[in-house]
Amino acid sequence: MDNATSRRDCLKLLAAGAGWATTVAALSAQEPSTAKANSGTTVKDPNLQEPPDHERRMQWWREAKFGMFIHFGLYSILGRGEWVMAIEDIPVEEYQQLAKQFNPRPHAAREWARLARDAGMKYMVMTTKHHDGFCLFNSNFTDYCAPKQAAGRDLVAEYVDAVRGEGLRVGMYFSLMDWHSEDWRKCKTDADARRKFVDRVHGELRQLMSNYGKIAELWYDGAFPLDAEGWRSKEMNDMVFQLQPDIVINNRSWMAGDFSTPEQSIEASKRDWESCMTLNDHWGYGAADNNWKPPKTLVSNLAHCSMNGGNYLLNIGPKGDGSVPEQTVDILHAVGGWVSRNGDAIHGVTSAKISQADGVFFSRKDNTIYFYVQNWQGNSFTIGGIHEKPKSAKYLASGKAVKCELNGTRLVFSDLPEKSPDDVVTVITAEFETAPVQDSMGTRIVVPFIQLIHDEVAKGWG
Repeated sequence: MDNATSRRDCLKLLAAGAGWATTVAALSAQEPSTAKANSGTTVKDPNLQEPPDHERRMQWWREAKFGMFIHFGLYSILGRGEWVMAIEDIPVEEYQQLAKQFNPRPHAAREWARLARDAGMKYMVMTTKHHDGFCLFNSNFTDYCAPKQAAGRDLVAEYVDAVRGEGLRVGMYFSLMDWHSEDWRKCKTDADARRKFVDRVHGELRQLMSNYGKIAELWYDGAFPLDAEGWRSKEMNDMVFQLQPDIVINNRSWMAGDFSTPEQSIEASKRDWESCMTLNDHWGYGAADNNWKPPKTLVSNLAHCSMNGGNYLLNIGPKGDGSVPEQTVDILHAVGGWVSRNGDAIHGVTSAKISQADGVFFSRKDNTIYFYVQNWQGNSFTIGGIHEKPKSAKYLASGKAVKCELNGTRLVFSDLPEKSPDDVVTVITAEFETAPVQDSMGTRIVVPFIQLIHDEVAKGWG
């Protein structure tokens, strides 16, 4: 799908086509309701409360910051994204023939895991079953799975072994809806079909949570067309926690879960959150999609997620044989090189009280400010509205000293090279006696003016 169409947009289109208006409204309301439920107000709905033992289970996740998302399945053969079956209205009988040719090359998952490790990622999340209903594991409930089709082997087991082999944590994506299942297609209105299908969903999740050792993250998706009661979500999550007491779960089963999941955007919230994004405009492999995000954009996204208390889950879409597009490899190697040089600018940082600058953004660790110079301006640059004198400044990657002086209320970096020392984003750190709070014409006038315009537009002004 293109970058203007999210999973949630596609679900709304699917719902509208099926006449499920109530579900469309619920899809729109799910994120705000969940966020509100965790903002300190009194919550009556138990579905919107964080699961037990939340703080302990989330500790590793909050430290990890960066993960790899993998969309891989039958759709990878066609190369037109993971929603191709629905978007092109491919009949089940035709689409399922792809299972007879889906046979990824051996050790493909090890290549993904090495790429993730080299990119500085700490965990991985793979589609064990996407909306098309094809299982990459050995399902006890259907023959429409990799071990019983052309592949003849458990691709989830290969993935799990590969991830652990590279010292990373294992995450699993699982789609609740299933376009291949006749029971799913009838479950909204047929009680017997609903019971059979939801029993199967619970059964397949039990397999995934029982057969592959310790699982770090469960990423639900596609909770359509049922609500939390229909999916028996509380019962389902209780089972998951019983089998995997250390796991963290997202919020896409109509329960609050441990973290929220903004998609293709960075939306900081008071609760834990994980921003998932594509490298181009598709989640599954898009053969004709060359709209790749440059390393500079990805590094900026990663830093903004980290400093605002979130994680960054960056997606790859392998080809049908499991190989990774060359552009993906090159981009992630560049990102990984930057992370290896500038890891301190990702881990343990928070947002700084500095926001106004041309081509520079900021984070903070105690009294040290990190300056991420996206647009290198030559031999000097200036940050206005600073009232604290710097003690020292240096390039984060090399440790080489940088000339930095306070001239009135202007923090001036000078005697810099004409070309950026880092081809991606150069990071300079400056230590202060007290972390500075920017107070400039920009913060006093421009920021409130922009907020005023935003508020007026939201009211329909202009």
